[in-house]
Amino acid sequence: MQIITIQPEAIFQALADETRLRIIRLKVVTGDESCLCELVDSLQEPSYKLSRHLKILRQAGLLSSQKEGRWVYHRLVTTPAYLAQLYATVQALPDSKGIYRADLKRFRDRLCLREDGRCQVGIQSEAFKTEAG
Repeated sequence: MQIITIQPEAIFQALADETRLRIIRLKVVTGDESCLCELVDSLQEPSYKLSRHLKILRQAGLLSSQKEGRWVYHRLVTTPAYLAQLYATVQALPDSKGIYRADLKRFRDRLCLREDGRCQVGIQSEAFKTEAG
């Protein structure tokens, strides 16, 4: 496992993007790890875009990843302890347009497709299915 030194400016730069904020918000609210295809279906964004955002979040020290077979699972980094305060702030952000609520509903629906707690089906959204090949 690689140890990453978290730089405060990198954290805030990473969270300054709406898509990355949606990813972190989803992770904070659910506490669940997820693979790329689950995020594609939940956030309704193409995999190439989400891959780039996940990389930025990993580089900022907010996400870690673990490969299992053909899937890579992404989860929140919880140390150092001050990240809990940051995540609480992200969770408390207003959702006036209902974007976070819709993401959460799609994510929970998508997790129902797991077998033994793991993704088995790949991208399900028709709009993004063909891009994954």
